Amino acid sequence: VCLPHGTLCFLVLCCLVLWFVRAVTLELREGNSTCIKADLSASFSITYNTTNTLTTVKVDLPDSTTVDQGSSSCGSDGRPVSLVGVFGPGHTLGLSFSNNGSMYSVNMLIIQYNLSDSALFPLSNSSGVVTVMTESVGMWAWLNTTYRCVSPASIPVGGAIVTFSGVKMEAYMTQEDLSPVESVCTADQEGTTAAPTTPSPTTTPVPSPTPQDLPEQGTYAVTKGNDTCLMARMGLQLNITYTSQSKNNTVQEVVNIHPNLTTASGTCGASISTLVLDHEGNTIISFTFTLNTTSNKYHLSGLVLVANWSDMSEPVSVSNSNLAYLTSVLGRSYSCNSEQSLIITEAVSINTFRLQVQPFAVISNQFATAVECQIDQDQMLIPIVVGAALSGLVLVVLIAYLIGRKRSNAGYQTI
Repeated sequence: VCLPHGTLCFLVLCCLVLWFVRAVTLELREGNSTCIKADLSASFSITYNTTNTLTTVKVDLPDSTTVDQGSSSCGSDGRPVSLVGVFGPGHTLGLSFSNNGSMYSVNMLIIQYNLSDSALFPLSNSSGVVTVMTESVGMWAWLNTTYRCVSPASIPVGGAIVTFSGVKMEAYMTQEDLSPVESVCTADQEGTTAAPTTPSPTTTPVPSPTPQDLPEQGTYAVTKGNDTCLMARMGLQLNITYTSQSKNNTVQEVVNIHPNLTTASGTCGASISTLVLDHEGNTIISFTFTLNTTSNKYHLSGLVLVANWSDMSEPVSVSNSNLAYLTSVLGRSYSCNSEQSLIITEAVSINTFRLQVQPFAVISNQFATAVECQIDQDQMLIPIVVGAALSGLVLVVLIAYLIGRKRSNAGYQTI
């Protein structure tokens, strides 16, 4: 039997996940201080070659996993902040972290497995050590908070898939144990729905926001090595509804993103690229673009917005990974001068102005020829249609005039 909104079902599912996949605790210390701690469960689905076929095995991260002190780092030695767990004969799970002064994230997931381990990879026709990695992880949290995600999350890594569950983790720690303040992943927020409450007497209908001045157009780029791999030029405006701490009611605001107060980062992959914008250290916007390698078309497939403004009673964290905006063709950019609304949820959307973006196949730091949005095409078509209609009208009037004149002249012929 399920309670309304599936709350009980969600909790039971999470408990079953944690029951079958045992949690492991990994803690990296430097001197007397802990800098990274993770309580998590993980399983690996790995495909490898045998003599006659491909075989897939599932490997759970064992509770005997220990921290590889030589490969892990708290960052004080100049290496990236990272936590590496080692188990068996040369198998590892590595998490590399970065932060922008307000949030931290897992910017790389690395796994290593030893095909000579016949217990895990029977009949393997290779005995080498395989290392695969990905930058598309999707784990981030506010600094001095614990990242929590009970829900299972599967991440493709090369020829393997890593599935995490029951995760409670913190990097850049300033205390001895995980922070009691948690940054909860979107999947957990969607799985637990609070019981309906009686509206507060101070809650009033939210009027439509008054349009502000158009946002300034900013130019953003992501680099890979020495090359620019993603380019974007756009004006951005947030349309966001939240609970005001000072007013004790629901407010709706339209806020412009200022490029001079925004820093850009991200990742570029063969089929997935991400642009992350950090505005004033209290607003994070992440754009995920996906390339269909069959059709050679790409689109904006995901948006994440995290805001922690001073007047918010609690941070706003929303995401949507089932989008189909800004579609273009590989080797060309996407352009739209008109205003567009990218809807994340009913309460949060992003308005774009004078937008041009190219998340794949950037050459010489230049935008390729653009595919224009339908709105721009329609606006260009309107003057043409109006002009053609006016020309047609003038032609009809002229013909009518000539016919009328001819008939008039015919009435005065000499008898």
